[in-house]
Amino acid sequence: MTKLINYAHRGASGYCPENTMAAFSKALELGATGIETDVQMTKDGRLVLIHDEKLTRTAGLDAYLASIDYSDLKKLDAGGWHSPEFAKETVPSLEELLELVKQTDTILNLELKNGLVQYQGLEQKVIETVREYNLSDRVIISSFNHYSLVECKRLAPEIKTGILYMEGLYEPWRYAQSIGANALHAPRYAVLPEWVAEASRNGIDYNPFTVNEPEEMKRLIGAGVAGIITDFPDRLNALL
Repeated sequence: MTKLINYAHRGASGYCPENTMAAFSKALELGATGIETDVQMTKDGRLVLIHDEKLTRTAGLDAYLASIDYSDLKKLDAGGWHSPEFAKETVPSLEELLELVKQTDTILNLELKNGLVQYQGLEQKVIETVREYNLSDRVIISSFNHYSLVECKRLAPEIKTGILYMEGLYEPWRYAQSIGANALHAPRYAVLPEWVAEASRNGIDYNPFTVNEPEEMKRLIGAGVAGIITDFPDRLNALL
């Protein structure tokens, strides 16, 4: 039995502003063995970690990330919206997170956010950066854009991919096999023990999201999932 991976959703976002270095560091302190984050690209082609395509909610600027250069992005406060103590937090680059985890055993779930905004060459850039840090064996790339996952497998067969979806797909493990994916990143309510067992027989893992209640965590641990994505990695750590 391999150890269940405790993925901190956008870092320890139950305690810190999501997708900031504070949230990622806190996640490791709280016992996370994985970090889930969202990758997008600035106007000048830098890979950065932010969930929304627009900067309004977490960085206070009414503009699309894709319209801003990295140097200007770094001037924005990406933590003050959460609480004043985090006002110095900025939108991190992918490299900053890779630096943080490279001396650990942490698994990274990099979600490519390329549905609403189509970032040219995002897959290639993410893969090149991961390879530069020699972390291919500790990364899983997920996306709601499944064409993107197919492209990632074409470029980097050695890097795992995970299919993000929102509803109850019929026999999703068959679909995963058809596009060469390794995991199903399913909403927590679309995960049943018999599905987990069938997926596992077909070599496919389940990593459900976003699971914050201990009772639900217990249910999913019992179902045999490979990983759980949570805002509160300490709660999951206490159960494991």
